[in-house]
Amino acid sequence: MSDSAPLATAAGPGTPAPESVAPGGPQTNPPTSQPEPAWERRFRAPRVSLPDWAEHAPDRSVFLSNASGTYEIYAWDRATGAQRQVTERANGTTMASIDPTGEWIWWFADTDGDEFGVWMRQPFGGGPDEAAAPGLAPSYPAGLSIGADGLSVIACSTDEDGSTVHVVRSGSAPVEIYRHRESAGVSALSEDDTLVVIEHSEHGDTMHPSLRAVRLDGSVVAELHDGEPGVAPVSGLSCTGFAPVFGDPRVLVSHQRRGRWEPMIWNPLTGEEQEIDLGLPGDVGVDWYPDASALLVEHDHHARSELYRYDLAAGRLERLDTPAGTVLGATARPDGTVEYLWSSGERPSELRSTGGGTVLVPPGDRAPGSVAVEDAWVEGPGGLIHALVSRPAAGEGPYPTVFEVHGGPTAHDGDHFAPGVAVWIDHGFAVVRVNYRGSTGYGKDWTDALRERVGLIELEDIAAVRAWAVGSGLADPERLVLSGGSWGGYLTLLGLGVQPDDWSLGLAAVPVADYVAAYEDEMEALKAMDRTLVGGTPEEVPERYAASSPITYIGNVRVPVFISAGLNDPRCPIRQIENYVTRLEGLGAAHEVYRYEAGHGSAVVEERIRQVRKELDFVARHLGLPAR
Repeated sequence: MSDSAPLATAAGPGTPAPESVAPGGPQTNPPTSQPEPAWERRFRAPRVSLPDWAEHAPDRSVFLSNASGTYEIYAWDRATGAQRQVTERANGTTMASIDPTGEWIWWFADTDGDEFGVWMRQPFGGGPDEAAAPGLAPSYPAGLSIGADGLSVIACSTDEDGSTVHVVRSGSAPVEIYRHRESAGVSALSEDDTLVVIEHSEHGDTMHPSLRAVRLDGSVVAELHDGEPGVAPVSGLSCTGFAPVFGDPRVLVSHQRRGRWEPMIWNPLTGEEQEIDLGLPGDVGVDWYPDASALLVEHDHHARSELYRYDLAAGRLERLDTPAGTVLGATARPDGTVEYLWSSGERPSELRSTGGGTVLVPPGDRAPGSVAVEDAWVEGPGGLIHALVSRPAAGEGPYPTVFEVHGGPTAHDGDHFAPGVAVWIDHGFAVVRVNYRGSTGYGKDWTDALRERVGLIELEDIAAVRAWAVGSGLADPERLVLSGGSWGGYLTLLGLGVQPDDWSLGLAAVPVADYVAAYEDEMEALKAMDRTLVGGTPEEVPERYAASSPITYIGNVRVPVFISAGLNDPRCPIRQIENYVTRLEGLGAAHEVYRYEAGHGSAVVEERIRQVRKELDFVARHLGLPAR
């Protein structure tokens, strides 16, 4: 888990607790006779996400925090300073949003991390929870847009129905306005509650979605598709939202028409498209300022990010003053200031404001820092590969080295604080993180390159960086750990089988282990992603699934492997992991498995620490570790 856990808003994840202690209190560390190690303090240190604030009541916010020891949703009234814990569940809550009036906090209720459930809501000031959309069956969430007067638009995903979108009004049964077998979701609702933008992959390519604007009765207003109708597009489109001004139908869109993510303003009523060339070399994410006069620009380039303000009338780009590192989220406030969550490899996250100072400070001690990140550029089979290197503060190389492989795969590692990386630094290991082909942040071609040779492409890049790390004297070739979670866990198991002589040990968390069984059991949205990546279903292209599946190469595994798995995981389901483990047992291969009662990772801090302890102990027994 990264330094800041995501706040599950309608679009994504959330925020922690501030200086005053919310109900539930600060987490209590278990009694110990020895000083608490720095690495444990990093995980236990309370943190907050970027607050999500009510559009028409900007003093009312919600955020995600681990202040109680479990990631939960919190409410914050900026006018009074009052804060309170909204949810309290055994395995945590990470998805939430606030309605435009600030009257209701919405949160998603799944079962022990299985991501399958319903939306609930609770009054901002506290009170009993109630079903937010009575009559809507449980599903995987696929987007939420909340309007005025009890109106909401909710997207759902199920194995039986595929993707559906529903208009929900208080006192009325939900009305379905969209249905398709392929992946789709709600991106935005106009300020006047008349238009909805649906992001969809009806053409079968989830990496390059298209957009459709519809009315509340489902009738189509306009389509935005970068290609021939019905054919998979050459680039993707993503919607940030409608202009936050009543009666303004303009939609803020990101496109890849010039090989990277750039902004565009689209008017679905007139068809007008205004592409905006900011002249920045990296990928760009954008959002509206509250009066729609300007855009907040997040520029991501070479694993670091910076913020800009783009004045729409003047066409002027102004850089905002942010320190070197990574912006993990940003929002423009009504007074023109920008709040942003920031960290670097050596400094834990802080919620800052361009108006000066920090905005929301969690209770308790701040997490200990770590070491600065270094850049390495390595020539690979598909071009220059960017890797991030973290070295122990003491000692000389070659070091025992952990190759920590990121998940996604369409994500990337950046210069931000990561307690999981700092663990290994504290124990004398170097850590190398590779932004392999398939990673975001290096242009569309780099991201798209992994398709159809899934897993194998990424491993080629990891192998090139491994050779550099050993050849440069950084890494000890006799003590190399391949490690990762989710897609990183998948690449770990695949790497142990495809590159058996390259690694000394493997640590795979919530991995894909048997690709065919994973496809059969995973949530519908991930089935669609796998069809995109691999080029079809296991029945249509069985040879590709076999070539990309770790279980195919299990007979080559020669080193010990530690696997951790969530029993309720809908993304990397438990059955396919058990298939792999059964085969390991039959081969007599050295391995250990840790199963825990949660989904794709745990929102409980002590559970995460327990998993890291097990990994440390496993590595210590098989490789040797400095004393903790």
